[in-house]
Amino acid sequence: MPIKRVDRRTLLAAGTTAVATAAAGCVDTFVGGESGNDDVVLDPPENYDRRKDLDIPYPTYGEQIPDVSVPAPLHDRTVSTREFVGERHVMMTFIYTSCRTVCPGLTASLRQVQADSVEQEYADEIAFLPTTFDPKQDTPERLRTYGEEMGVNDDADNWYFLRPETPEAAKRVVEDTFGVAFESGEGGHGGDTEATMFQHASVVLLVNKDGFVERAYNGGPPGASEARTDARAVIEGW
Repeated sequence: MPIKRVDRRTLLAAGTTAVATAAAGCVDTFVGGESGNDDVVLDPPENYDRRKDLDIPYPTYGEQIPDVSVPAPLHDRTVSTREFVGERHVMMTFIYTSCRTVCPGLTASLRQVQADSVEQEYADEIAFLPTTFDPKQDTPERLRTYGEEMGVNDDADNWYFLRPETPEAAKRVVEDTFGVAFESGEGGHGGDTEATMFQHASVVLLVNKDGFVERAYNGGPPGASEARTDARAVIEGW
């Protein structure tokens, strides 16, 4: 059954009349998570009180994502990371396609929510921005093949591979702007000595239509059910 959605701003506006109508019945009005932050739908993540005092380098719960423009070569245009503010929620991650450890899981997290967005009919309300930090190897052709290998649904028209044009640009976008550290090592995987291997932070961001982070999953990809549940909750709560 498709997700039923109500505009969040309508719900917020309803709060001004909630007291007057309380005698006639209960009004369920969104007033932000338990943190009291009206910029987000979801309640704070686990251990929020402890984590909020840490100097986390990447955008985290309740914070705005940075605005940076990155080429989306498969769409033959440039996409801003805040381009969809006011129009769509966003899921982002940072990968390189020759990775054989965590990156397939990070990509799969986005792809699984994309599949759910098609099934539950909210594909036009969310965009997916997987961003490579290895533009030397991740050519447009390689990104297209990788998307096919990962089962990305191109017909959904909500998936944008972002590719900084140079390694230097990748560092500015991914590490300097988004705080997702990466470092190249020697050699590749499976005997592929031509490929560069990277050590890197593992981050997936779920961002609402106002550009605020609802979830910053780190330390590995979120579980498929967790990501779907959180994305649906943001859609429904908006």
